[in-house]
Amino acid sequence: MADQTAHARLVQLADIRAAQSLLAPVVHRTPVLHSRLFSQMTGADVHLKLESFQRTGSFKIRGAYNKMVTLSEAERAAGVITASAGNHAQGVALAAQLLGVPATIVMPLSASLAKIAATESYGATIELSGSTYDEAYAQAVRLARQHGLIYVPAFDDPAIIAGQGTVGLELMEQLPDVDLVIVPAGGGGLVAGIAVAVKSIRPSARVVAVQSSLFDTFAASLKHRPPSPVTARSTVADGVAVQVPGALTLELGRRLIDDAVTVDDEAICQSIVLLLERTKVVVEGAGAVGLAALLSGGIRAHGQKVAVVLSGGNIDINLMARIIQHGLTTAGRYLMIRSRLLDRPGQLLGLIRLLADEGVNVLNIEHHRAGALLPVDEVEVLLTLETRDPAHCEHILTTLRQAGYEVERAR
Repeated sequence: MADQTAHARLVQLADIRAAQSLLAPVVHRTPVLHSRLFSQMTGADVHLKLESFQRTGSFKIRGAYNKMVTLSEAERAAGVITASAGNHAQGVALAAQLLGVPATIVMPLSASLAKIAATESYGATIELSGSTYDEAYAQAVRLARQHGLIYVPAFDDPAIIAGQGTVGLELMEQLPDVDLVIVPAGGGGLVAGIAVAVKSIRPSARVVAVQSSLFDTFAASLKHRPPSPVTARSTVADGVAVQVPGALTLELGRRLIDDAVTVDDEAICQSIVLLLERTKVVVEGAGAVGLAALLSGGIRAHGQKVAVVLSGGNIDINLMARIIQHGLTTAGRYLMIRSRLLDRPGQLLGLIRLLADEGVNVLNIEHHRAGALLPVDEVEVLLTLETRDPAHCEHILTTLRQAGYEVERAR
């Protein structure tokens, strides 16, 4: 799929180098972390590019600042506007604050209070409009026309792409002999920019885009199927849930990106939990899609030096709690069971003692006497258990049944 010869009229390495010079006083040069665990799990030499450590918690400040710093004085004085419910909003708000540019961010009514507060903290004016991103975008375009504001796109703009491409330029300086670079893709600005940088410096390196399986428009379009808006669905990787990818990013992608794969929410959740538990790194769903694809076998990289871009770490605390529980359950680290006991003293104690003998920690107990299907002399108990792995879960169920307990998994 890759063709490195025909992209000169779009974004070039020189544009990315220029962006890097402009961004140097503003953004962090984010670290690359070698992971022994992920290397062992995949048979590859795995390195993590931690854009989750970037200012505002994602790569978005790079493109937003590069776009705004190149505006004329008159354009800056007029002010900028964008629509976003997530990382782009914060990137634009901080870039505007640093450059002294008035900024308006139109966010849908569904935007989380935490993201609204974070964006406001950078001095931007927030307008809540519409129940979806598309409605917020339409309002932002109307306001831009009415007030002569400059719209800052999230991805489909040469200056934005060049700014995001500085991630790839840094990566090639930090890991010059990389064989494979895995990048999250939504609208495609990040992966397109990184592809320009990587392919210009090391043409033999492969660049693979990863998208949520629920929003696979970029991946499908990259393979020359026309982009088609998808029915609105939720995904834990909301940062890459883009319904229509960019025209510029697709043109670059079709020439430079070697492959595109998708990954489901279950694999994403497991990767978030592994990153948190084993590397002590907090990553949002969109930021974890690349690692999820690698660990789940969607990308084969045995024996290769691999860089995985963790593009952001802005995850809602309540969502994180749910993801941790879901990820641990999927990995066999949580087991919820339901059983019936005689309503007599000592029955529940006997069950708990048996679990203790098996090395099981009981996290929660629910005890129900009322129920239309319960005999009058029985109670139902619902237990949440901490377990080691799926085999341990099966062993516990077998042991309880052999001891005479009627037990089943609970959801």
